[in-house]
Amino acid sequence: MFITTAIIAVLLAMAFLAAGLPKIARRESSVAQADHLGVPRGINRGIGGLEILGALGVVAGLWSAWLGVAAGIGLTLLMIGALGSHVRAKDPGKAIAPAAVFGLIAVVYVVLRAATA
Repeated sequence: MFITTAIIAVLLAMAFLAAGLPKIARRESSVAQADHLGVPRGINRGIGGLEILGALGVVAGLWSAWLGVAAGIGLTLLMIGALGSHVRAKDPGKAIAPAAVFGLIAVVYVVLRAATA
């Protein structure tokens, strides 16, 4: 089961690095998305930082269970916030789906990492 946990950790890390880096770099597409969702630009950059820290945390969590669980919970909470922002912006289901899917994957990671501690 630890191998499954490791695979999910790497996938989560790649996804959240890909999501966080454009926010930190203030890429146009990220800024436009934040504006659409009503997220202030400074907070959007902070969210990007949290996504990157969460990505690093789930990978480091392969060696330290408590860190992995904490990072996974943090990523789950970020995705709950993302879901709320998308719903508030009245986005269609296909725009909401990535946050829902990655939130569920983060929950699965937390459960698996806690079980393999």
